[in-house]
Amino acid sequence: MEKQKIIVVVGPTGVGKTQLSIEIAKKFDGEVISGDSMQIYRGMDIGTAKVTEEEQQGIPHHLIDIRDPDENYSAADFQADVEACVKNIASRGKLPVIAGGTGLYIQAALYGYDFSEAKRDDGYQQQLEQEAKEFGALHLHSQLQEVDPVQADRIHPNNIRRVIRALEIYHRTGKKMSEHEEVEPDACYDAAVIGLEMDRDLLYEQINLRVDKMLADGLLKEVKQLVDRGIKDTQSMRAIGYKEFIPYLEGKMDWEDTVAQLKQNSRRYAKRQYTWFRNKMDVNWYTITPATKKQKFRIILEELAGKLEQR
Repeated sequence: MEKQKIIVVVGPTGVGKTQLSIEIAKKFDGEVISGDSMQIYRGMDIGTAKVTEEEQQGIPHHLIDIRDPDENYSAADFQADVEACVKNIASRGKLPVIAGGTGLYIQAALYGYDFSEAKRDDGYQQQLEQEAKEFGALHLHSQLQEVDPVQADRIHPNNIRRVIRALEIYHRTGKKMSEHEEVEPDACYDAAVIGLEMDRDLLYEQINLRVDKMLADGLLKEVKQLVDRGIKDTQSMRAIGYKEFIPYLEGKMDWEDTVAQLKQNSRRYAKRQYTWFRNKMDVNWYTITPATKKQKFRIILEELAGKLEQR
């Protein structure tokens, strides 16, 4: 069966993915699916750099504002939601365009990972969390070393959440997490994956400016409103752009250090995103600068036109 054509735009935060995805959708009669794990949340607009109605330029956007910030959301949820969106968009003769920087989510959507075998076992998870509190992180990590030494070598002992997840998968399925990841999954779509990259110093400068704009636009007020609603110890509030303000609001950190922490975390996240897409996916990379962005976007659109005709 012929696979559905889609375009995917990836890359680090602040590089211009949103803008390019809209240009692609305008050029090829498409609709955009957000590939950002945080833009799904209502009321979390500034800190997630959520695309505004004006920026959308009339292009329909999907998977934005679909969850309340106290709800959990997973890569498996995203995989299912993207599949439904792609079918819906394609049924109307439009081209699906996925744009985002959450590597695991994008990868889950593009490839046929089976999440059904690895559902959460809440009781076992709580047992492991209690063991971590009583006996320490190394106690859990040594358990993982016994059942899945390959995965244990990949995960730092202090990353308790990932250690627990790997133990859960083994406990539930009898299969090692390392073996899950080594199986080469099938591609779900005929995808052209475009990656945007930028000189590190230039990108970091863009990220710092972006944070300054978020603060000027009222990011602190947005975070405070969420905290006042009781949204604090949730998946959504662990996001960069939100978690940094909790110590400030609790009087444990001053403003200058809070802003410096946010900028540093944003820069580090951009580096992790870039590394993920470099190592995990087959991406056609394009180097851009703020000055050459429009010119490079034209080149990308021209090359995409040729690829779409060939497919």
